[in-house]
Amino acid sequence: MTAEAQDTADLLLSRIRDVPDYPKPGVLFKDITPLLADPVAFTALTDTLATLCATHGATKIVGLEARGFILAAPVAVRAGLGFIPVRKAGKLPGATLKQAYELEYGTAEIEVHAEDLLPGDRVMVIDDVLATGGTAEASLELIRRAGAEVAGVAVLMELGFLAGRARLEPALRGAPLEALITV
Repeated sequence: MTAEAQDTADLLLSRIRDVPDYPKPGVLFKDITPLLADPVAFTALTDTLATLCATHGATKIVGLEARGFILAAPVAVRAGLGFIPVRKAGKLPGATLKQAYELEYGTAEIEVHAEDLLPGDRVMVIDDVLATGGTAEASLELIRRAGAEVAGVAVLMELGFLAGRARLEPALRGAPLEALITV
């Protein structure tokens, strides 16, 4: 990691607040709202993610509901790329592609508008946190089912102790996974 990248990571980490016992006892929640409220930190995050999109040849950006929208939309503007929301099932009007995935207890579904991703698109997936990797894995399947290519996945923070990277690795099929911070 370059000195500049380390400085950015340190800045971002300094603006993430730990909230003990949220949303339930024993969980240490990583709150990114102080980072979003700091224009210097939020700009550094946006610039870093936009640079990753350019480095990996992205032509479109997918943001994962819901905090991924907050990060991905300004990155798309900065990078001059289209923004595509991947939503929980039932939230998008019109024709959609859906993908089910496993949760700790049960299943969930995400969807994307069928016409928003096209063959030849190179898509960077952006989210705030890589936890267990289930939602990111399902988004990669949606992107490929639409005929687009995966340029990579970029997250603000990876929760290394949850092993999401290991789960996501086969679905990446060689595409990069970039985490700006690992905790």
